[in-house]
Amino acid sequence: MSEERSEREFEVVLWGATGFTGKLTAEYLLRTYGVGRELRWALGGRDVSKLKALRDRLSEETGIDASELPTEVGDAGDAVFLSRLARRSRVICTTVGPYSRRGTALVEACVHSDTDYCDLTGEVHWIRRMIDRFDLEARTTGARIVHSCGFDCVPSDLGVFFMQRQMRERCGVAAPRIGLGIHQLSGAVSGGTVASILAILEDATRDPVVLRVLRDPYGLNPQGERSGPDSSERFTAYYDARFEQWAAPFVMSVINTKVVRRSNALLDWAYGRDFRYDEGLLMGGGPVGAAKAGAFAVGSGAAAAALAIDPLRRLISRWLPQPGDGPSQQKREEGSFELLLVADHPSDSEGPLRGRVRGDRDPGYGSTSKMLAECAVCLARDAIESPGGVWTPAALMGERLLERLPRSAGVTFELE
Repeated sequence: MSEERSEREFEVVLWGATGFTGKLTAEYLLRTYGVGRELRWALGGRDVSKLKALRDRLSEETGIDASELPTEVGDAGDAVFLSRLARRSRVICTTVGPYSRRGTALVEACVHSDTDYCDLTGEVHWIRRMIDRFDLEARTTGARIVHSCGFDCVPSDLGVFFMQRQMRERCGVAAPRIGLGIHQLSGAVSGGTVASILAILEDATRDPVVLRVLRDPYGLNPQGERSGPDSSERFTAYYDARFEQWAAPFVMSVINTKVVRRSNALLDWAYGRDFRYDEGLLMGGGPVGAAKAGAFAVGSGAAAAALAIDPLRRLISRWLPQPGDGPSQQKREEGSFELLLVADHPSDSEGPLRGRVRGDRDPGYGSTSKMLAECAVCLARDAIESPGGVWTPAALMGERLLERLPRSAGVTFELE
């Protein structure tokens, strides 16, 4: 880290702190790092009264005095304000989506100011735009841009990184193929996630380039490296012999799988150039599992088809969770997730490695807010000797996050 960056006023600025996920992220940062202790951090948003109310609420709910927590007030579309904020910060992490509508100016400000950045986006087409537009410049300025630091895509990205590390340590080789099965998922869908999905569908109906990026399994790889053995995501039910269960398509696999493949490329093909990766929702075995997987695939396909039609999308969106909405504290704490991984060995005689990723809160809110916060603190505080550019969580912070997330964020990685 340059001397100029190390002396900046803030180590972390949480942008969008008054939104639902922003509040949870702020609460986690306050409980974990306090005010005026080891981490210099601030709340950011466009409404001064909401930021003050958030500080009062945080103080009341945590028992920690947040009245001295700095606040930065400005507009997400004000390039001058964003530039000034970025120059005063080591890291800006943002919960303000849809990012394709509200995120580009902040990324640009961070790139120009040699400021690290992390977010929660799952908007594949927008990430591709940021790669094509800013990766080269970020390499020059030193800014490290890290997208998808929540449930999409940290558990998948770090889960594969973890399994490959275990395979190398135990067997001395990389796994040529890893499969991930969503075994258990309990919690509500984020209103922000819904808004992002709707934005993706809207953009895809208007711009054929967006649709091509969504369908391209290597659409987020570096330019010139956008090919490989994997095909597009499945949209039908299938039997997965690795888990001995029927599986259905998982909506987040469209982003998760692409981020994992980009990690492989950024890690100088540490997983191998012929590495294959896929994800699915596990539905159980036998006829019941087959029926559940088939019904889910048909239902999700019908929903996607309906949402792709503009008038229907506008009508249906009225009944879907809205940005800023979220479940109660009890529901967040009762939620959790468990993902299963199978890493093949190149030789059948050795057999596969099996692993799990667990989260102790609901994936859309509780776990996501903790993962985002730890990614931001990792960028700000950990000694990561990597150049600027558009990174993935695993490629830039893999080893550090495997230490941080189990210790502080309730997300664990283990072999069976």
